Amino acid sequence: MADDDDLDAVRAVVAGDLSAFHRIVERWQGPLVNLAYRFCRDRGLAADMAQDAFLRIFRALPTFRAKSSFSTWMLSVATNVYRSQLRRNLPELAGLEALADIPTLSEAPVPTSGSQEELVRRAVHALPSKYRDAIVLFYFHEMNVNRASESLGVPPGTLKARLHRARGLLERRLRHLFNSDTVPTEA
Repeated sequence: MADDDDLDAVRAVVAGDLSAFHRIVERWQGPLVNLAYRFCRDRGLAADMAQDAFLRIFRALPTFRAKSSFSTWMLSVATNVYRSQLRRNLPELAGLEALADIPTLSEAPVPTSGSQEELVRRAVHALPSKYRDAIVLFYFHEMNVNRASESLGVPPGTLKARLHRARGLLERRLRHLFNSDTVPTEA
């Protein structure tokens, strides 16, 4: 289903054909669950969060004005739902200092790439939410700056600043955790 098909489905739902929402759910269920998973790292909770997001999207369809693409608008609604639910339901995340218990790679017997990936995931999850959300959308959900900034409701420059700050925090923390002068960077 392309953006035109999404718009057709939105128009049909707003006109009273509630079954047209099924097409939207079929197309976007996987991406919304995956996005929720990036926020909470729990498949069951991610499915529940996506269901709540679909409910909010359904209720908000009459307010969609097509100023941006439907997918951007929908992901923005879903992101706001996920962020709200995490603030309400999850205990306060430990700061980056809480990761100090994790042995550095030099202390581990033979680090695997999987353990390095887990350290990176945990470091990202420990970031303050405004930085974590930017990293999740831009890198893990592979949104470009404009779509990620629209989804978060911030200007592109603000998103770029948050990404820059988040990368700096991650680099310092991972350098400490890896006990190394070289931290894997993007190409």
